Amino acid sequence: MKMYVLSLGVGLLVGVIYGALNVRSPAPPVIALVGLLGILLGEQLIPLAKRLVSSEPVSAAWAREQCVPHIFGQLPGKIAETQQAKNIDGPCTPNCE
Repeated sequence: MKMYVLSLGVGLLVGVIYGALNVRSPAPPVIALVGLLGILLGEQLIPLAKRLVSSEPVSAAWAREQCVPHIFGQLPGKIAETQQAKNIDGPCTPNCE
């Protein structure tokens, strides 16, 4: 329930910002997509800040492993590779996942 209230609060905040910028809601597709990209990038600021505060190094490998999957999701090629890996052991029985 807490996540629903938090989500509503953030939605209200975004609505106020949209109103202040005179952006109609729903936003035009390009503006909405840029906003979604901002959300995805903003989500990565917390792990990055935690890593910097703890004096751990922030390398390209860390960013590629921790941030890129959250921003881009599982890419289509990766889905095919995952399906192939599951099918290596043989045909699926009714109880396999």
